[in-house]
Amino acid sequence: MPTQPLLTTVVGSYPQPDWLIDRRELGHGVPRIRAQNLWRVPQDLLQEAQDDATVLAIRDMEQAGIDIVSDGEARRESYSNRFATALEGLDLEDPGFISGRGGGAATTPVPRVTGPIRRVRPVQARDVEFLRASTKKTIKVTVPGPFTMAQQAFNEFYADIKDLALDYAAAVNQEVHRLFEAGADVVQLDEPWLQARPDEAKRYGVEAINRALAGVTGVTAMHICFGYAVMVKDKPGRYSFLEELEDCVVRQISIETAQPKLDLSILARLPSKTVILGVLDLGNMDIETPEQVAARVREALRYLPPERLQVAPDCGMKYLPRRVAFEKLQAMTRGVAMVRETLA
Repeated sequence: MPTQPLLTTVVGSYPQPDWLIDRRELGHGVPRIRAQNLWRVPQDLLQEAQDDATVLAIRDMEQAGIDIVSDGEARRESYSNRFATALEGLDLEDPGFISGRGGGAATTPVPRVTGPIRRVRPVQARDVEFLRASTKKTIKVTVPGPFTMAQQAFNEFYADIKDLALDYAAAVNQEVHRLFEAGADVVQLDEPWLQARPDEAKRYGVEAINRALAGVTGVTAMHICFGYAVMVKDKPGRYSFLEELEDCVVRQISIETAQPKLDLSILARLPSKTVILGVLDLGNMDIETPEQVAARVREALRYLPPERLQVAPDCGMKYLPRRVAFEKLQAMTRGVAMVRETLA
């Protein structure tokens, strides 16, 4: 891991090329089951095309000056469904339906849980091996968290959704161990639904996270957010489930602060965690100036020392135009460089 203060990173996703994925279809929602209709490339050429798109994402991050890169999640239809639909115990052909994280009618198709959740094979190990072979940078890989996957399923098997979440956690635990073996430097759990379902999160969220990371010695992170900016416009100015994460074993907590204009005094309530601070508003196509980024970082430094602060976009950049995403990352690294100079 790099040792300088204020490391820059990404949350996970980066825009996929238009030749790879149909971005018009992408805008219809975040897939919970498989969405093969998104791909523009025939199935027999898809893995090679995804590999090429992955290299493009890595090179953009490197050129923008990012310290800890991801693979851009170029192989994924959504942040969660590549892993979530690879497990045993699910009916994907006859899905159930749930309401979205904001409530409303139950119109979102999701995996139907018909038996015990089990991981039967490595899912993302090759992704990590490819990423490791493609860059000399520190690398991060993301996996959907057990709480979020339990909320994104239609449960017809478990008497208590907590038990469903804990079996998802066991599957995630097996995968996380394998991802570190494959060469990951950081493994991040994506848990946006902790914010969306705070009462359930307070009942078993920390327990599920700790189960997912049991025995893991590598660097772990977790992303918690209010939802993609393209889907959620009016975001609250506070988290309904955040300081509770001080009690979990995750070492780094990734939060969005730019679009919701979060009061950063909450950072003082995570005294043992490294915070990955979201400083890029992904709901705004305007490119932040380095000075704007620097101001957001300096505000966070009122509550955290620089060695416990990393800097990132608010959320995944999947839904942005590629040019906008790249220029935002450039502005971010330049703003961080300005703050590093004053620290030196």
